[in-house]
Amino acid sequence: MKVIDCTTYFEEDLIMDIRFNILNRYVDKFIVCEASYSHSGNEKKINFDINKFKKFKEKIVHLIVEKEPEGIISTQNNETDVLRINSIKRIAHQRNQIMKGLDDASQDDIIMYSDNDEIPNLENTNLKSLKEKIIIFKQKIFYYKFNLLYKKLDWYGTKCCKYKYLKNISQLRHTKPKKYDFYRIDTLFSDSKFIDLKIIQDGGWHFTNLKTPEDLMKKYLNDEMHSEFIKHKTNLDEIKRLVKERKINYDHFAKTNTPNKYINEFQLNKVDLDFLPSFLKENYSTYKEWFD
Repeated sequence: MKVIDCTTYFEEDLIMDIRFNILNRYVDKFIVCEASYSHSGNEKKINFDINKFKKFKEKIVHLIVEKEPEGIISTQNNETDVLRINSIKRIAHQRNQIMKGLDDASQDDIIMYSDNDEIPNLENTNLKSLKEKIIIFKQKIFYYKFNLLYKKLDWYGTKCCKYKYLKNISQLRHTKPKKYDFYRIDTLFSDSKFIDLKIIQDGGWHFTNLKTPEDLMKKYLNDEMHSEFIKHKTNLDEIKRLVKERKINYDHFAKTNTPNKYINEFQLNKVDLDFLPSFLKENYSTYKEWFD
């Protein structure tokens, strides 16, 4: 029985370095899937360089997605809804291409998926001993720096199951973070609702937006929510202000594609090292520029 960690990649070398170092002792194989286009549909060069991660080279499989998915909707007027739909299709396609790296997986191998900045806490969890069909990790969110915590929201990023239960990566990703009661008959016909499910409470860390303001601008223009960002017309000076003031202006609780997504600001809280992975505490000096 192997543990296989699967993720996607754009150009996040810092986070990939942290991810590999934290998970290496628990993981037998890393699958990194990169596309030749962004989620906004812009062409991009292949950025992942396995030689930057020589310590983990023997475990890494780098997959490249060359073509966009079928069903991309043409738009000349940059309709927000259409752009959003297209980005979701591209993301799902990239995630599902990970299945090509699982051809040699055995039925009982544990397949773990999360975006690369969602890092599960495996220090006190032995995945190979868990009996539930689906495992979900409840994670804390950190913005801009490793120690700037966003307290308002818990994040259910990393999800895993045995290979024999895996239909595709997108289905696993969209599993609802809730253990349903045994009498919920609808779970028998659902790919996202499960009775046989466990949530790991101290489940890790979502280190989002650990980038310079300039790189954040590039990210926002190309990621899943790029249509909302473009509509809001946030500029680089605004991003710099938010980072300096330790604030975010994206409302996770507001409905998608509404102006309300960007009308509020939320304060981040500086926390001590005890909130963070052992690797970061032990290597603080190496990454000190990414601490507030």
